[in-house]
Amino acid sequence: MAAVSAPDLLIHGCAVVTVDAAGTEYRDGWVTVRGNKIDAVGAGVPPEFGPEVARIDGRGCVLTPGLVNTHHHLYQWITRGLAADNTLFEWLTTLYPVWARIDEKSVRTAATGALVSLARSGCTTSSDHHYVFPRGGGDLLAAEIGAAGEVGLRFHPARGSMDLGQSKGGLPPDTVVESIDDILAASAAAIEDWHDPSFDAMVRIALAPCSPFSVTADLMRESAALARSAGVRLHTHLAETLDEQDFCQEKFGCTPAEYMERLGWLGDDVWYAHAVHLDDPAIAAMARTGTGIAHCPTSNGRLGAGIARTADLVAAGVPVGLGVDGAASNESSSMIEEPRNALLYARAVGGPRAMTVRTALELATMGGARVLGRADEIGSIEPGKLADLALWRLDMPAHAGIEDPVVALILGSAPPLAALLVNGREVVRDDVVLTVDEAAVGADVARAQATLLAGA
Repeated sequence: MAAVSAPDLLIHGCAVVTVDAAGTEYRDGWVTVRGNKIDAVGAGVPPEFGPEVARIDGRGCVLTPGLVNTHHHLYQWITRGLAADNTLFEWLTTLYPVWARIDEKSVRTAATGALVSLARSGCTTSSDHHYVFPRGGGDLLAAEIGAAGEVGLRFHPARGSMDLGQSKGGLPPDTVVESIDDILAASAAAIEDWHDPSFDAMVRIALAPCSPFSVTADLMRESAALARSAGVRLHTHLAETLDEQDFCQEKFGCTPAEYMERLGWLGDDVWYAHAVHLDDPAIAAMARTGTGIAHCPTSNGRLGAGIARTADLVAAGVPVGLGVDGAASNESSSMIEEPRNALLYARAVGGPRAMTVRTALELATMGGARVLGRADEIGSIEPGKLADLALWRLDMPAHAGIEDPVVALILGSAPPLAALLVNGREVVRDDVVLTVDEAAVGADVARAQATLLAGA
């Protein structure tokens, strides 16, 4: 029998929470990585390997799948701290004039800062919904894709769009909306230039008209037709606030969810952000069609939007992942905070058994993988899956005495990262991002925000 070649990396001595279908966990386990894939997972003493195998000592740590962020607006990283006490519609009308001044350079800076923050909070895959394209602003999609490549995260940019400005009864100012023809041409180009359908893709494109109060029905239908002909996913905001519900009742004579169904926006290639205000028929329709939800508990709390029916969605079989949402409505944008807040919100309205700590972790990992259509590639620690891994330090005073590592991770203070791997590559080691200079990024972000707010 031919000898089995040694792996490239061994992580050992740690608790391992695989989040596989059986819920396999090891209090003392190990994982090997070969290339960009998980090679093996086991308990106890790992196999003997020679000195050519790199090692990470995981004593005092818990290893989980990398966290998956299913909804974000990276450009907002340079507009944090504004409209802090406003409703969603007030917040949007305050910030749209500021966002109308973004350009390729500022988006690259903002995206880099936001992605660094995500990496530091255990995120290995992030989506982004970019829907503001000021005239003459440059190639904003390329800017954020470049930032993701530099930081080293797996990236799902959703080419957003708005064609319903204030002059036509929409919410955004006319300066940030585009024509349908321009949107469809840019969307087709984004798919052609950037979308990678391969198993280990680092970039995949989705199409994402913004929301019922900023796009026309024609744009929704034509974007869906284009996406489905190209084999890419669809994304939009939905049912985030009662204001949106009132808007849809007045304009369309139905709920936001019913409006989406009329437009053909249900299916296992669709995911909605927020979905706070859903009735039972809407949840049943999403479960029946496999339509996914990006639950954003921190942002929903920041804007007072309400508490999503997460426990009901999960119980019905709706694919549910977690998202930090835009940094202007979630200034920390910490992915590890989202499962904790999802659990607390669910229990606040549904009682202490509404969500377990392990369900919360699953939403942040396998749940997000399902929502983004990558359940066979990421979201759990299993041989053959991609090596997107987060190793969390729990041997800190803040976690002393918490016996269950999942309880410590979800309910305790956000722990530092001993290591973060994306596609088998170390992005964080000992709580330091290795791919970029964090101090320089922070200084660039501060300058970009000051320039943007000054109107330059």
